[in-house]
Amino acid sequence: MNSQKPNQPHWQLPIGVTRGTMDYVESTAIADDYDEYFAFSELFQFDEDIVHRYIPAQGLVADFGCGTGRALIPLVQRGNSGLAVDLSEEMLRVVEEKAELDQLDIQCQLANLVDLSELATNGIDHAICLFSTLGMIHGAENRQMFLQHVKRVIKPTGRFVLHIHNFWSNLTDPNGTSWVIGHLWRSKVLGKMERGDKYYPYRGIPNFFLHLFSRKEIVTALKQAGLNVVKVIPLSTSRQCELSYKWWFPGIRAGGWIIICEA
Repeated sequence: MNSQKPNQPHWQLPIGVTRGTMDYVESTAIADDYDEYFAFSELFQFDEDIVHRYIPAQGLVADFGCGTGRALIPLVQRGNSGLAVDLSEEMLRVVEEKAELDQLDIQCQLANLVDLSELATNGIDHAICLFSTLGMIHGAENRQMFLQHVKRVIKPTGRFVLHIHNFWSNLTDPNGTSWVIGHLWRSKVLGKMERGDKYYPYRGIPNFFLHLFSRKEIVTALKQAGLNVVKVIPLSTSRQCELSYKWWFPGIRAGGWIIICEA
């Protein structure tokens, strides 16, 4: 059964959080089934390999939008300490259960990514934000607030690894061109939404929200937050490996990007 809290009125939702996102983070069933649901996701293995390559095996690592800790736990097992940050009490409950079971050095912090004021300035060595969690934040100004917090809380020598989805990859989908044209009409001409905002059914949530980025959009946002973009890794449309023939229209063909930044 999908155990959820009673719906809050729209005006009481946390800043940057849509109704669908709140339904998602409050779902006990989604949290309990999360690891099994994604057990065979090759994206998870690929981005974990990237994280291990670019995040040093020492110091405190914050996982923003940690879910059940699937990326943070391997980092802690190799020698890092961990800070699991999520808006979902249910996800953090699972992380705490895993940490207690395996005696892992992980602290949990219930927080909205738009407001990380409780985290100390320069108190974190490195950070990750994977599985397009940044795209779950509604509103460009709210996403920028999160990135500015990341810049603030990471030490000057720290690294930040981010994953996001590509808006233009919709052009490669069946009927994708018509969807993109319709979306651009509603966003750019009618002004009814931000370009890249998408609502769709997901795991029993009828109006799940995700913002899809262009490469220019995300690189600009990172630079405006004061983060230095070191490497942009384009992903295949399946998001299971790095894009082949990266020189051939990567801005359209890439399913998304994993981006490595330095603070």
